[in-house]
Amino acid sequence: MQKKVYQLLVDNTSGVLSRISGLFSRRGYNIESITAGVTADPRFTRITIVAAGDDEILEQIEKQVAKLIDIRDIKELKPEESVYRELVLIKVHATVEQRQSVIAVVDSFRAKIIDFAPESLMIELTGNQQKIEAFIGLMNDYGILELARTGIAGLCRGTENITYID
Repeated sequence: MQKKVYQLLVDNTSGVLSRISGLFSRRGYNIESITAGVTADPRFTRITIVAAGDDEILEQIEKQVAKLIDIRDIKELKPEESVYRELVLIKVHATVEQRQSVIAVVDSFRAKIIDFAPESLMIELTGNQQKIEAFIGLMNDYGILELARTGIAGLCRGTENITYID
């Protein structure tokens, strides 16, 4: 099994995300991560999907998604040619005695504390999946109370792979 990251440029219409996820569901494909947001042109939405499978399954995913009517462009975001980022919000248990050590870890990861409560801290971190996983591993020692991850968003590096739609 391998993972691939796909970037889709789609018409910004109601139901487009449902049609895409429905295709995955009907075919028995798994979506590991999906993010969507409007582009600089409000007519279009950029969707980033992480899917896992063997080469045949991943090839079928790309072909089947490309056939949907709302899809303007689909491309694989190869790790060596792209930048991926993910956002995580983590609420950790932190007593007064533990706060300094939690803050030291937060600072070393260039994360931000966005909420202080009497018995907890809420932390925001943006980075690649390895950075996120490493941070979560360290925060487990303090007791993670809640965690929310956005999933991967990504773009190709440089200007060679930009899709222009008139």
